[in-house]
Amino acid sequence: MGVSLESMDILGTIPQYHIILEAFILAWTTWFIVKKYYNRSGSIPSDDEVQRKLAEWRPEPLVTNVEEYHGSLHPICITSKVGKMITINRKECLNLGTHNYLGFLENKEIEDKAISTIKKYGVGSCGPRGFYGTVDVHLELEERLAIFTGTEEAVVYSYGFSTVASAIPAYCKRNDIVFVDEKVNFAIQKGLDASRSNVRYFKHNNINNLEVLLQEQAKKDENNFTKAVRTKRFLIVEGIYANTGTLCPLPELIKLCRKYKLRLFVDESISFGTIGNNGRGVTEHFNVPKHEIDLIIGSLETALGSIGGFCVGSSFIIDHQRLSGLGYCFSASLPPFLTTSAIKSLDIMTENPQLFQKLKENCLEVDRRLKELESLECSSFPESPVKHLYLKRQLDRAAEYNTLSTIAEKCMEKKLAVTCPAYLAAEKTLPRHSLKLCISAVLNRKDIDFALQTLETCIMEVIS
Repeated sequence: MGVSLESMDILGTIPQYHIILEAFILAWTTWFIVKKYYNRSGSIPSDDEVQRKLAEWRPEPLVTNVEEYHGSLHPICITSKVGKMITINRKECLNLGTHNYLGFLENKEIEDKAISTIKKYGVGSCGPRGFYGTVDVHLELEERLAIFTGTEEAVVYSYGFSTVASAIPAYCKRNDIVFVDEKVNFAIQKGLDASRSNVRYFKHNNINNLEVLLQEQAKKDENNFTKAVRTKRFLIVEGIYANTGTLCPLPELIKLCRKYKLRLFVDESISFGTIGNNGRGVTEHFNVPKHEIDLIIGSLETALGSIGGFCVGSSFIIDHQRLSGLGYCFSASLPPFLTTSAIKSLDIMTENPQLFQKLKENCLEVDRRLKELESLECSSFPESPVKHLYLKRQLDRAAEYNTLSTIAEKCMEKKLAVTCPAYLAAEKTLPRHSLKLCISAVLNRKDIDFALQTLETCIMEVIS
């Protein structure tokens, strides 16, 4: 009797909900075992059932129906070096289709430097910068970029797209607010997606529209001061916009950044090495001190004729990317031969500032001649090496693309290489279709005459 009473006392100390929970777990475990056994016993279908299901199965096609003459089915074939001239589909064409602004793609000094580097270091680095991927030439290039741009420090990435897409989420985080021009390139858009920040797009190069958005945000901050103190604000623009060829109004943007306390990021992938007396980009063009901009992002794939990208700014800003820039931390570093090619390009740019004057003259001449066209118009910045031509009579997107791509094809037949850019449907705001011309410092007056005459002839053949 004593043992029984003791057992009852112990049971009495257990809370009732524990007993209910244990009973539920026991019942669920029993049900799970029985169900698993039942499913296993009935999981093997009969041969007749398998054949019936196979006969009923109608898989979706991996590729939807495409037109017979779709561009992807008839790719352009290049069988030469890319330079002032390019061989496309066995025709040697004057090249206005690639970003070879200073003619470095066919520069013999740069080519010799790349060859000698391969003999010394091999082809690749085979590792990220933090894991045996840092070669001495990487440090030299970063130092040279900082000196050339007049900033404290630089960081080099191995791919141009990942430079922008990595730099933005390294600083912009969830709940931060980012004001962005609606025409920014796709790499910036992907960086914004990765940041998960609150993005506010303003109309292209419209200072008034940007200030309206900033004023609206300032009113919201007044109503929630505690949240406003913890929220960082950024402004992201391009020096010269890749999708339009227009120049950002940098001085006005800096004034708004001071007034509303914004951190300013400028993507100079197009403007670096093309504008300014010494090719130092939009800051030199407007004579704006570098410290007014928090982060300058650039590309080695345009004017410098190499591969990769870079960011320059204060040491405090740049050092943060060495631990937070995903493209820097986890991608194999820039191959040494591409690194020394970029260094040699910087040497040539420093020693030959007349290159930028020649490029400017060519851009202005092409811009003047483009304005004489009847059916197409160019709204790009006159000194921009990227020119976008739009139809004066606006059509629907499909019709515009078909018309402009037909003009580009006819130009190619007449030995002039121009492009009609294609855009991804995933872009936030799809740019209007255009013909894109890339101007180079190696073009002479005869080349420009040929290009504009050919372009005008092809336009007249297509648009009558």
